[in-house]
Amino acid sequence: MKKFAYLGLVACTLFVSTGCARPGELGWTPAYTARERGDMIARNWDYEGKQMQDDIDHVLLLRPAGRLTVWNVR
Repeated sequence: MKKFAYLGLVACTLFVSTGCARPGELGWTPAYTARERGDMIARNWDYEGKQMQDDIDHVLLLRPAGRLTVWNVR
């Protein structure tokens, strides 16, 4: 029973001590605007989707060997 009490006490302590700061509190300022962040997420999703399609084509042998990618990576 003592183990459960100690476990509960530790869990409560960890839960209470890991607070989150909201924007504007403690001098926290966002690095990117919502639009910039959305654009970055969209670019990453597009990149991941192209990589996934490239892997699927490789597994199904739909492209000739020796090509790393068929689209431009900067």
